[in-house]
Amino acid sequence: MNIAIFASGSGSNAENIIQYFSGRNDVRFPVILSNKENAGIHERAKRLGVPSICFTSKELKETDNVLNMLKEHQINFIVLAGFLLKIPTNLIDAYPNKIINIHPALLPKYGGKGMYGDFVHQAVVANSETKSGITIHYVNENYDEGNIIFQAKCEVTSTDTPETLASKVHELEYQHFPQVIEKLIDDFRFTILDFQK
Repeated sequence: MNIAIFASGSGSNAENIIQYFSGRNDVRFPVILSNKENAGIHERAKRLGVPSICFTSKELKETDNVLNMLKEHQINFIVLAGFLLKIPTNLIDAYPNKIINIHPALLPKYGGKGMYGDFVHQAVVANSETKSGITIHYVNENYDEGNIIFQAKCEVTSTDTPETLASKVHELEYQHFPQVIEKLIDDFRFTILDFQK
């Protein structure tokens, strides 16, 4: 199983996922893709020994360059880990139900364009929510609207700030995201094996 990770930021989730699978010979991470040249993910990728490639927003939206990179690396599955651009139709069509994203809130609340990272936590705290968490979902042509796969919750207290809430949500991400990926790809592999029988 060849997994590509897309990331726009520091890449802490990407590193956590790759380390989680380090004991498995049947799961590989041939490439990390990013839309930001100066993102921290590139330094992490270097430390992990995983090639990282940068592409422009225009390349993603208007060409098949990114799709061709994925084909070149024989990618079976795509994980968005803090990736901020909308996934175009050509990738969704090529990887139906094989692209997943993690969102730092309980969708359908606090999703959509512009709702990422600290903006999400600021909105949750400002609205005096008592719960937040993570949502792992399939990716479709709209931001944060794909079918939900998994959610985990955490308490939001009256003393929480966006920063303390972010810390709670990160803990949920690190705990659950690799496990959900593992279940999905194992189910996917068994489906292929059943089909081949």
